[in-house]
Amino acid sequence: MRLDGRTALITGGTQGVGAAIASSLAAAGCNLVLHGLTEDAHAVATATRCRESGVTVNSVFGDLSGPMPDCVNHLLNQVDLQEIQLLVNNAGTFNEPPFLEQDYQFFERTLRLNVAAGYLLSQAFAQHWIRNQVAGRILFTGSINGQLAEPGHTAYDISKGAVLMMVRSLCVALAPHGIRVNGMAPGLVVTPLTASAIEDDQDVKRWMELHTPNATVPGPEVCGSAALFLLSDEAVHVHGQMLLVDGGMSVWQQPDLPDSLRVQIRSSVSS
Repeated sequence: MRLDGRTALITGGTQGVGAAIASSLAAAGCNLVLHGLTEDAHAVATATRCRESGVTVNSVFGDLSGPMPDCVNHLLNQVDLQEIQLLVNNAGTFNEPPFLEQDYQFFERTLRLNVAAGYLLSQAFAQHWIRNQVAGRILFTGSINGQLAEPGHTAYDISKGAVLMMVRSLCVALAPHGIRVNGMAPGLVVTPLTASAIEDDQDVKRWMELHTPNATVPGPEVCGSAALFLLSDEAVHVHGQMLLVDGGMSVWQQPDLPDSLRVQIRSSVSS
């Protein structure tokens, strides 16, 4: 799976899942334009690591959660559309208050970053690619939360459900023009954003491992190879799909219960 001679723009590409995607694409010979919120230590480290693969890496910065379409246009003004054949819509947020405390501003910000930014960027690139007869490729980072809900992440769940449908809708709109659109949906992975909730609380980690058939909560590197496949020529006939990279979590209706809980349930039923 090689991407020699191609260039990818990766939003949110400086840390976490985005950085893992960047590393995999760079190792496959792909030049990169990495977008991040600010030029912080994560941005510098990711760009440096990717350059070790011998590819060209440029960085652009900006907040994609602001008023639309201004913040998207700000990003587009920093890149050369002529150079980019691959778009990875990865930037996103999941931190939010509980549903009963959610205010509209926070909800709107989540939808702008997780949904609207990718929609508008995809439109801009698709328009350019069609005019110039480029068989571009678009990849969205979805989430298992686009299919399985959590009570504490209502805005996030809604946004990732929208991303799932956006992959399908844009596939139908763009496949006739030779543009492939797919998505990659991680389960729970350890990133700078999730590490404190997982690594610092072993009970939470064990609970997540219990709910995953392969009993693993990995790092973001598991997402890189999946993204590379979907962007490569090996996936030439894969259109409109959301590939779940979740250790099987999404297919397990009822995980095995801990022995202690199983005893409690049996006791309550028998009584």
